Formats: sequence, C-alpha cells, structure tokens
Amino acid sequence: MAEAFTNFLAGSPLNRLSWLRTSHSFLNAVVVSPATRWILFNGGQPLVASHTGTQKRSLALLTTEDVRPLLGAEPFFGQGEQEGQLCASDLSVLEAARVRGPSIVFLGLKETENSGNALPSSEFKDPHSAVAKLTGTPYFSADVADLDESKVNEAIENTELAKDGSTLTFVEPRAAMSSLDAYTAAIFAEARSMVDWNQRNKFCPACGSPVYSLWAGWKLSCTSLLPWADNTDRKPCPSGRGLHNFAHPRTDPVVIMLAIDESGEKVLLGRNKKFPGQFYSALAGFIEPGESFEDAVKREMWEEAGVKVWNVRYHSGQPWPYPANLMVGYYATADSSAPIRIDLDNELEDARWYTREEILAVLRHSSGTQFSRRDYKKIAEIQDGPDNNPASAKSEQSVEVNNNDEPPFRIPPPTAIAGVLIQHWAEKHQFQKWMRTGL
Repeated sequence: MAEAFTNFLAGSPLNRLSWLRTSHSFLNAVVVSPATRWILFNGGQPLVASHTGTQKRSLALLTTEDVRPLLGAEPFFGQGEQEGQLCASDLSVLEAARVRGPSIVFLGLKETENSGNALPSSEFKDPHSAVAKLTGTPYFSADVADLDESKVNEAIENTELAKDGSTLTFVEPRAAMSSLDAYTAAIFAEARSMVDWNQRNKFCPACGSPVYSLWAGWKLSCTSLLPWADNTDRKPCPSGRGLHNFAHPRTDPVVIMLAIDESGEKVLLGRNKKFPGQFYSALAGFIEPGESFEDAVKREMWEEAGVKVWNVRYHSGQPWPYPANLMVGYYATADSSAPIRIDLDNELEDARWYTREEILAVLRHSSGTQFSRRDYKKIAEIQDGPDNNPASAKSEQSVEVNNNDEPPFRIPPPTAIAGVLIQHWAEKHQFQKWMRTGL
C-alpha cells in the first residue's frame, strides 16, 4: 500500500531517541554540544527572526550559549535536592529530572545522511565521548513565559542572531507558520505541543501537589514522590502506583472530512459561527470514547450538517499543535439533494454544496486562501481565549488581505489539511491519483 500524503507540519525529520530520554548523562552531554539548537516560545508563541535587508522571516534557532542565562544552574537534567547537585542515576523518580528552572524538552536529533543509526544507551558510559560521535543537530525547546521579562529580553538581545542584525520577536503561532519551511515546520509542531503541555500542567491531577519534569520534558511527576518530600500526615499520591495517562503528553485526535456528492462534482463546506470573514472549510470534530475514526466522521457530519455519509475513505493525517491535535483527514460520499440541517448542534452558521468550478475560482484568486495576521489572531482567541501576552502586542504588525478584490468566500490554505482535502478534490488529477494509489 502506498504511503499517505505528507502534510505540512508532518514528516518529522528527527530521530527522537526516546530510549535516551531517561538518561541524564546523555542529555547533559548533548545539551552543551555546539551543534545543539533551541526553539524558544513565550506563552506558546515561537521566537521568529526577521533578517536584515530582506522580507524573509524564519524560526529563530538558538545555541545553548544563547539560552544558557534562561536555563538556571547546571546540571540541567538529573537535578538533586540541592542546587548544583546531580542525582543518582538509578532512581526512577529522578530520571532526567528538572525540579528547578523552566521545563526543557529534548525534541530529537537530525542525523546526517551518512551518520547511520543513533547510539544505544549502553554506549553512554562515557557520555561526552559518545556524544562526540553523533553527527547531526540535536534540538531542544523551552517556554519562557514564567521567567522575568527583562531577563528574557536581555538574553535575546545577546544572541548571535541578534548580534548579526536579525530582529527577534515572539509571533502568534498560526501566523508564524508562513515563515516555516517543511523541515522546520515539523520540528515546530513537536516543540509547540510539548512546551504547551508542560506549561498547562502545573499540578498533579491525583492529589493537587505541584509537578516536576522527568524524561527531558516527556513526563510529569508529583513532587510528593521526590525522595526528599515531606509527606507527614499525607496519604500517598495515587500516581505513585501503576500507569497514568495524565503523566504523559496527550494527543487529541480530530476527524476532518470532506463530503463529496455522488456525481463527484460537488463538495460540502461549512462556516463556523466564529470563523473570520467569509471563511468556509471542511467539517471536523473530536473523536469520542468508544468510536472509530469512521464512526466519528459519520456522527460529526450528521450532528453539524444533518448529512448522512457513507464510503468513508482515509486521506492523510496532520499534527496540529494548537495545542496538541492530530487531524485525521477523510473523504466521504453524501446525497447533495438531501436537505442540510445546521440546527442540531448549532455549531455552523451556514453549510452548502459548492461545485468544482466555484472552488477552483477561489483557489485561483490571489486572496482565496490568504489570511491576515489579524485573522489568525482572531482564530487563536476563539480557541485559546484573549491573548494577554505582552509579546503579542510588540509583534502585531498586520499584513491585511486586499479588500478591493475579495473572492466570494475563502477556504483554508494548503498548510492546513482542510485546504489539502479541498484542493486535491478540486484538481481532478490529484484526486484521481489519490483514488488509484492513496497518494
């Protein structure tokens, strides 16, 4: 069977080296490598570099020396009770632990083509010499929202990128996607979901105690389980026994589907009440417990538009780091002569069938899939609430869509799986190729 289409934000280029996340000896060695690069966030907003003399922007990739003032005292991983103390390596509750400073996430290693397989954990008895054998770029990420703003600004001003003349600003993440290439987009998707999870989860769901970071940001644990914790007159935290899904990062699957009529010449698009402008898209919804992807497609189409679908076919998936969704794309068949109902769950303001010619006209329009930063900000506020991050105001220099020649409606850009589903159907050769091969 052919591989599915690779969407923007997918196709991660990193070897995540998950078996080494528990090794603070490996992590402490690799984090100080001159090859290591960092992606910084401030309340989920990525640091973006605007380059002198050009209109080009890109994700700011910093060195460890650039971010060292923000990380706190060494060791960075495997921290003991006292500052500067390295804990024993045989305590599961302290595996690559950070009990002080901002959470740090090890994202993985971008290996060179001729580097071969990454080293197994057994070869890290001398971690610094082992890391020296690694060829490639290790990636880490952190969110600085909880740090002193002046300290963050000072560190950014002293980065090598800033000294070379680049302007570094934290940018609304959806708008920042236009600055990413396929390579950095996939790393960005992992980084943003992971730092968001670490930022949102501050307390143990089982007992309410503060949590701390394990496994280089890939696990959270209750501070009542620390060897030096004072648990006098306290019941043991339930998280100390068994496996618990709240201790590990979550990914929330969402089905997103395009209904095609039986002639193959029309598709159903919906307009959510909260969408900006004349924006229409594929329908979507979260998967509920006890249902398959296909079940969710059928349920969501009925609940949102009163449309019954069949012949449900998978297209592709896309990680969507807002905050940590997995968009699972499908096509389905429906009867375009049947009535549309949007009064069931009342999520949509409108839903209608569009012909291929109508969709192609929007795709060919210069503004048909274009969104301003203000539009992205509005979408972000709908999903995340009002943005009180001071970094946002500094970067709010909107590039507006030309309103003098507006298309009759707009659809998602190809950086979103909804835009891919619509475009592949509209361009017959792409859809027919997918029907034949699954690509």
